[in-house]
Amino acid sequence: MSATFTIEINTCQKILSIANAWTRSDYHALMALMELDDGLEELTETDLKDMCLMSLNDLDSSAAANIVLTHLFPDELSEGKIDQLSHEMADDRLWEEYSDCLLHERFFSAYELLRSAFNGLFAQPTGVALTITVHAKHADELALLNEDLSANLIRLLACGLDDNGLMHRLYEDQLNGDDFPQAPGILWQIETLASGQLERQFKMISSSFWFGVLENYQSFDATLIPQH
Repeated sequence: MSATFTIEINTCQKILSIANAWTRSDYHALMALMELDDGLEELTETDLKDMCLMSLNDLDSSAAANIVLTHLFPDELSEGKIDQLSHEMADDRLWEEYSDCLLHERFFSAYELLRSAFNGLFAQPTGVALTITVHAKHADELALLNEDLSANLIRLLACGLDDNGLMHRLYEDQLNGDDFPQAPGILWQIETLASGQLERQFKMISSSFWFGVLENYQSFDATLIPQH
């Protein structure tokens, strides 16, 4: 039997970067790929980031993109694919368009770094930080979320999207079925902020491509079918 929830949109903010997506170890790794990693130990993280950005900027934009993609996708993308994508990145929006959505979050961060290095040459990545409260009518219904949290949150959020929109057209079977392996590529980060008997609050990060339209909502009803 399906369960009906009310989804309250607490906040929906556009974001251009993800906090802590790039760390000191990432900057070191990028500098090593550029063979510029000597004498970096004494630098602060801010100075190391600035040096990394300047070093990327010294390269051709496609060469810089190649360095960043090589670091981010050591196992998922071949050298040939990285070379191809590095020449296409300035004109594409791979955090939305790449066929494997499980790579989208890392593409988003690649664009953020490369755009900083090249003063806007690359497209500005557009993400969304959502805070929602899921209100249930019965306490046991909230437990349905635990079966596959990311997938079931997407199923709930999709109830607020156009039935003829891209989410429903691309993922109709996953929204209505049991398995949703692409879910972590759509909802990139999930944090439970509060949990009560009849409500649970979440903070999520995704692409505005999927959920930016929810900034126009205050609340909507959503139905979740228990998975088998």
